Order: sequence, then structure tokens, then C-alpha cells
Amino acid sequence: MADTDRIQAAQDDAVRAGRLPDPELQVGMQNLTVTGPEAFVPAADSMTMQTIGVMQQLPSRAARDAERAAAGANLTAASARQVATAQDVRQAAAEAWVALWAAQRKLELLDELKGEADTAVLASKARLAGGTGNAADALATRAERTELDNQIAAAQAGVVAASANLARWLGAANERSLAPPPDFSELPIPPAMLLERIDQQAPMLDWTARESKADAAVDAARASKHPDWSVGVSYGRRFGGRDDMISLNFGVKLPIFPGNRQDRDISARYAERDAVHAAHEDARRAQRAAVQGLLAEWRSLTTQAHRDRDELLPLAHDRAHVALAAYRGGASLQPWLEARRAEIRTRIDYADALAAWGRDWAALAYLIPKETTP
Repeated sequence: MADTDRIQAAQDDAVRAGRLPDPELQVGMQNLTVTGPEAFVPAADSMTMQTIGVMQQLPSRAARDAERAAAGANLTAASARQVATAQDVRQAAAEAWVALWAAQRKLELLDELKGEADTAVLASKARLAGGTGNAADALATRAERTELDNQIAAAQAGVVAASANLARWLGAANERSLAPPPDFSELPIPPAMLLERIDQQAPMLDWTARESKADAAVDAARASKHPDWSVGVSYGRRFGGRDDMISLNFGVKLPIFPGNRQDRDISARYAERDAVHAAHEDARRAQRAAVQGLLAEWRSLTTQAHRDRDELLPLAHDRAHVALAAYRGGASLQPWLEARRAEIRTRIDYADALAAWGRDWAALAYLIPKETTP
């Protein structure tokens, strides 16, 4: 809403810019005697008259063109801010979606472990009843099952929080089940293109308008050396039945001492324009570095997520499964406890890596407006 209001204001300014100022209505008394016995008597002098007239200021064409350019730059800046804000909202919604998806995935990964935890509890009870186990093992398996329940409860709370955050962006649409995630290993815009099109990315959209505004300020300062004109016409009614008169006046500004006025203003505006150009270049380098950093992190997380899914998760599961089978066959419980905790940690780390991976994908996918994956 605020961006829409700013655009409306900029559009109104653009319509107004470069127009002639309103004319001035002038009324007065001319040639009134102020000394002598007939002081302040309107009819005392034949040239005394009541006047009414109109004066019109005529700014130079250069000044009016500069005003139009500044208004156009303001409109461009307002439009760029609106596009950037909309893109930020889309990215935030995408990141909220990723957070909910990752939270649900974490809950699923932990839920999958309940069956084996229950098996361990039953095995410890069976060994205790058969005389091959001990009470400490039975208590340890129950404690491990309770700890898993705590982890699941925390994951459920994470799902609720992530769902509430997504509802902020999607409203009632958030109540539907999530669609399958996109392939986070592929960006909708090639990485090389992202690095080539830095100026088209959302954080950089208003810099061109800033430079245009600085250029318009320089033009306005230079236009101050072009004289403004004024023209006026007035009608004078003389007293005592004398003939009325009409006056026509022209005026022009004389910038005859520019050294400490116009030249200083022009120099200051040039300095400001150079500062804006330098700041734009700094912002461009910073944005490029940020994108390069995001790409490096995204590539690293892509490798990590695939390695976790294809290697670490199966290894952790097999280790716990073998240790539990050994315990049921009479071996010590400690190897299973250690393997079990390692598997839980591996699954949580994998879910966290998925969340970070998806966030980086969203940050990169939504950099350039209108070329993103919904």
C-alpha cells in the first residue's frame, strides 16, 4: 500500500513538473502624492491611478526540463521500490514455505525411529525376564525412547511455528498440504547469468533512478545560469475623469555574479552525482560478492544434502540396526545407544541442512523479478 501511494505521488509530481507557475494578481495605487497640502489625495495629480494587473513568471526551458527529469527519476525510483518490495515478499514467502517443508521433513525423519526404539525397549525387557539382561539396560532403553519423544515434540513445535509464519504470507492458502518441493539442486536462473545481471537484481533496482535524480539535480543547477523571465500587464484608472492607461512590463533575472552562487551550486551537484556513481559501483561490487557467497554456500549444501541422503543416513541407520540385532543376540546395549544417538543427530543435521539449502535456493531464485520459480 505504501509503495502504491508513493507511485501515485510520483505520478502526480510528474504531471505537475515543468508547468508554468500560477500567475500573480497585482493591485495597487501608483503615483500617489505624499507631500504638500494635497498629500494622499488621489485626484491631486493627473498621473495618480488605481491599478490592477497580472504578472506571469516564465522559468527558463532548461529549468523546466530539469524539473521534468527529476520528477521522472522519482517516478522510476518509486516503481523500482515497488518491484523490489514485491520481490522481497515473494522471497520471504518462499523461505517460509521452505522452513515449513524442512520442519515437516525433520518430524518425519524422527517419527521413523519410533519403531526401532520400541523394539529396543521390548528386547531389554525380554532379556531381563530371561535372566540375560539387567535393569539398567531396561531403564536406558526407556530413557532413550523418552528422549526421542522429546525430540519429536520439539519437531512438532517447529512445524506449528513454521506453519504460522507461512500463514503470514499466504493466509488461508497455507491450510492446504504442501506441494512437493522444487529441485533445490537446480536454479531457475543459471549462476553465470546471475553474476552477469547484477543491476537487474531486486536490491539494485533503484540505483539507476538514483543516478538519474543526481543527473537531474546537475541539470537544474546548470539551468540556474539561464535567466528566468517575467511578463506583466496592468490597467490603470486615473482620477478626475482623466484617460485610463495600460502598462506592459518585462523582467529578467541577471546571474551576473555566478562565482559564489550558481557555480558553487553546480560544483556541489556534480560532487553529489559523482558520490552516487561511486556508491552505485560499491553496491554493485557488494551485491556481486553476496551472490558469489550465496552460490558457493548453495553448492556446498547441495553436495552435503546429497551426501547425507545417500551415505550418512543409510550408514547411521545400518549401524544402529546392526547394534540392536547384536544386543538382541546377547551383546552389550552400549553400542546401540551410541549408534542410536548418532543416528538421531545425523537426521536432525540433515533436516537442518535441507532448510539451509532451500533458503539459499530461494534467495538465489528470487533475485531477478519475473524470472523466478513460483
